[in-house]
Amino acid sequence: MEKPKSPSDSVVKQSLRDVSETIQPTAVVGTHRRRLTRPRTFADNLTQFGVPLAGIALFVFAGWFVLSTRPINRNPLPPIEPARSPYAETLAASGVVEAQTENISVGSLTAGVVVEVFVQVGDEVQVGSPLFQLDDRALKGQRDVKRALVDTATSELVRLEAEPRKGKIPVAAADVDFARAAKARESDAFKRVQDLALRKVATEQDVVQAQESFLGAQASLAKAEASLDLLQAGTWKYDLDVSRAVIKQAEAEVAHIEIEIERLTVRSLVDGRVLQVNILPGEFVGAPPGQPLVILGNVDKLRVRVDIDEFDIARFQKSSKAFAMPRGSLQEKYPLEFVRIEPFVVPKKSLTGGSAERVDTRVLQVIYECDPNGRPAMFVGQQVEVFIDGDSESKSVKPLEKAAASHPDGH
Repeated sequence: MEKPKSPSDSVVKQSLRDVSETIQPTAVVGTHRRRLTRPRTFADNLTQFGVPLAGIALFVFAGWFVLSTRPINRNPLPPIEPARSPYAETLAASGVVEAQTENISVGSLTAGVVVEVFVQVGDEVQVGSPLFQLDDRALKGQRDVKRALVDTATSELVRLEAEPRKGKIPVAAADVDFARAAKARESDAFKRVQDLALRKVATEQDVVQAQESFLGAQASLAKAEASLDLLQAGTWKYDLDVSRAVIKQAEAEVAHIEIEIERLTVRSLVDGRVLQVNILPGEFVGAPPGQPLVILGNVDKLRVRVDIDEFDIARFQKSSKAFAMPRGSLQEKYPLEFVRIEPFVVPKKSLTGGSAERVDTRVLQVIYECDPNGRPAMFVGQQVEVFIDGDSESKSVKPLEKAAASHPDGH
């Protein structure tokens, strides 16, 4: 028996039929099947094309950034062409320009405070020209004390030379008269006691006391007469000599302090030019100072101190031609004239920065004279490149050949 259909069943079936017709994925058009799709939005296009393009752009930017910031090892051309030697065989060295008198570093032998600086950089000075002065107030006070001692010693000498004083002689003569009277009185008393003793009136003790009093009065008279004679004779010449020596000693102490005061004013000992001043008024100067206070030098003619490497000493000949070229100026060549060799080989101090340069290298210092007249000025302390002609007759026997000749057996 068939069940009766309820109204709800028919409604459900109608709804399902409507949905199926709405979302039907494909439809048959003739013999072809066509997909039914919804319209594309901006978000769909951005997701499909924008994200991949952004990734590609970031990858390209990262590659460009890495390549552009990576250091590239290149061999840049020097800003200035390096110096070249015209000689076929060259002994190259470095040198430093210095004054003809060498660079004189002026210091102070005494510590103190600078009160005045008399020179400036570039001033011309002569022998004896003051450079700077230290505080001298303490030494001037000591000098005044010593001068007072000189005055005291001089007055003492004058007093001794004026002896005897006229007013002292009458006093000494009166002392002699008084002593002579005392002697006469004691002599008379002694005689009376002796007479009494003969008559057994005075005792022996009375006689002894009277005798002692007489002898004392006699000695007092002799002393008074000797004092009068000494006073009339004047000052002993040896006392005068001692007094004169005391004066000389006091004057020598004054002169010593004067020298110390003079040394506080530091003066130039050469004719030259002030190259550097490293002090100011009010600055304390130690003894010895930590740095040159003033640097002087005669720069009418300059000299070049050349450092020749110890490995090139055998190639050097003082008769060889040489010239200097300031660093950074290849247009100017300064002929050098040999002056002397300093035979003491010293450690190298002026480093050139070469890759083959060793810190523990020792050098032979050679002094050349350089006259920059007619050329751009060079300055003291300036570094120069020095080229020495290495093609000389003395090179016909090379160092290795000399060594082989000294060992005929080849060992």
